[in-house]
Amino acid sequence: MTFTLNSKGRLMLAMISAMMLAACDGDDGNDGAQGPAGPQGPEGPAGEDGEDGTDGNGEGGSDGSASLMTPGLTRLATVPAGAEVTGAYVTDGGDLFFNVQHPSDANTTADNDGKIFNTGTVGVLAGVNVNQLPKNLVSVGVPQTQQERETVQVAYGEYQVLGQTMDNFGGALPEGLGSVMATDGSTQVVSSDTPDFNGFVPTGDNQGYLFTNWESIPGGMSRIKLNKDASTGYWSVDSNDVQMLDFGTYGTIANCFGSVSPWGTPLTSEEWGNQGDDTQEWNDPSLQTARDMMAMYIDPTASDADGAASFPNTYRYHYIVEITEPTSDKPVPVKHYTLGRFEHENSIVMPDSKTVYLSQDDTNGVMFKFVADNAGDLSAGTLYGAKLTQDAGSFEPLTTGFDIEWIELAHSDNATIDGWIADFDDITTADFVEGQSNYLTDADADAWAAGEANYPSVANGGGSTTAGMPMDDRIAFLESRKAARAKGATAEWRKFEGIYVNHKRAEEAVEGTDLIAGEEVNQAYVYFAIADMDNGMVDDEGDIQLTPRVKECGGVYRMPLLTGADAYDVNRIEPVVMGSTYRSSLDGAERCDVNALSQPDNVIVLEDGRIVIGEDGFQENNTLWMYDPTVND
Repeated sequence: MTFTLNSKGRLMLAMISAMMLAACDGDDGNDGAQGPAGPQGPEGPAGEDGEDGTDGNGEGGSDGSASLMTPGLTRLATVPAGAEVTGAYVTDGGDLFFNVQHPSDANTTADNDGKIFNTGTVGVLAGVNVNQLPKNLVSVGVPQTQQERETVQVAYGEYQVLGQTMDNFGGALPEGLGSVMATDGSTQVVSSDTPDFNGFVPTGDNQGYLFTNWESIPGGMSRIKLNKDASTGYWSVDSNDVQMLDFGTYGTIANCFGSVSPWGTPLTSEEWGNQGDDTQEWNDPSLQTARDMMAMYIDPTASDADGAASFPNTYRYHYIVEITEPTSDKPVPVKHYTLGRFEHENSIVMPDSKTVYLSQDDTNGVMFKFVADNAGDLSAGTLYGAKLTQDAGSFEPLTTGFDIEWIELAHSDNATIDGWIADFDDITTADFVEGQSNYLTDADADAWAAGEANYPSVANGGGSTTAGMPMDDRIAFLESRKAARAKGATAEWRKFEGIYVNHKRAEEAVEGTDLIAGEEVNQAYVYFAIADMDNGMVDDEGDIQLTPRVKECGGVYRMPLLTGADAYDVNRIEPVVMGSTYRSSLDGAERCDVNALSQPDNVIVLEDGRIVIGEDGFQENNTLWMYDPTVND
């Protein structure tokens, strides 16, 4: 326990007082010398046997810290009460960035650097190369004291705070870190305490730009210039080069996780904030939706969507956005409509710079794949949805895999899709009709999948904007889940989170290059996390029919990369590690064991094949884990 100066003084005073009291009992005489021991007496009769004790109930300690750790797991770090672990990103040099997202505002304890974690925090594990950590690791303990529960605890190195919500870096960022400004550049729409994805773009040895998503409505992204002292391992912020990115006329929504492309551009994902499958609700005047916040971004004089100079078009949101020219004075965001519109958690581009895997973080979501026409250019290509076949006779999450068939949805390019999106720009709440839709519908998707020549009429369930028009492929890119489901892809995933590959391992395994020192990599994997194995995954219907044993504790899967003519394709899903058995009768952290996964959010793959997993779970203090997959191979 750490004491303040005053408490030290009080402790010393108490000790002195105790000694003084002990000296006030009077002057007893000195003890005499001890005499010799007498002879041993005869042995007495044996006593009666005592009663048998009652059996124990087999329960562990109340905090769960005495339970067994899942083999292969190491607790690298814990985050303060109320926070998620987000933004895990590892550089080629082994620098591990991660964030403290929306911690409890009741946290009051400062760490050794005087930092209090009661708002969003961006940081790095300083002084350690995670690619060089030995195989035999020790875990940081489950937080017990208030100090441990309210600060970041790490097993190795030191967590260094780089920035917190509303930091202005000496006035260099007047609006404050995490602030999203309207298009006028001076009106703050939201101040976010939800930093998510980190991506580092180097500009030289021990220097570069850290890009961080701010997951809010409207969404944001910061860029901070960093320099590392090579001798100490600590970082400094160049306060002359910090900014919140300008996302243009329409902005972005709920920038969640992301990745960095093989050609060095950050890819940020627009996640929640739409109406899911119920797009027709977007312009329902009786509902409060994200459209009003987006309207205030577009037009800072507006208080709702109807009062804005331009009504927010739902089809302008929920895409992957590439940050081109990332090291220029003003980076240029480009929305890639080609990669589909849905609740994007993450996209990861393979080393061929053409193949992209994408996750949908929603109930009854789809796994998608995109293949670009040209390497390094995501503006044109073909979108696919995954059809799964579960292993026959198997339904236990830890042992059940799936075969994948990729169903082609459509081919298009950004310019063509942008034209389709513009058809919906003039829709407002005045156009809403109860029981109908101004947007694309399931009936539209079914007609498209069936090869109909025209969109269905409103009377037949079609959307009013396209009713009777000649059929085109817009639904594949504007309502990607509806299109994938209509074509037969599996739409049953629940909270499909981060998806990731280690580019060096993938390239060595697929192309035979020698990129990993000291190890020959013959097989590489694309990893992904499922935070909540519920709903369509456990309902005894469709393509995924698992038991609800793991349920909301979640788990991690992997997909082996193919080689040869099918290089960087995948056709198989394998379980890697699961959370403990979900205990629905208990509350809070006890529902998922503290020494096992609790709602894994994102996965990062290290050069030696170990994976780093961030939690978004029930625990008071969520964990950043390291897991060694060879334990279960």
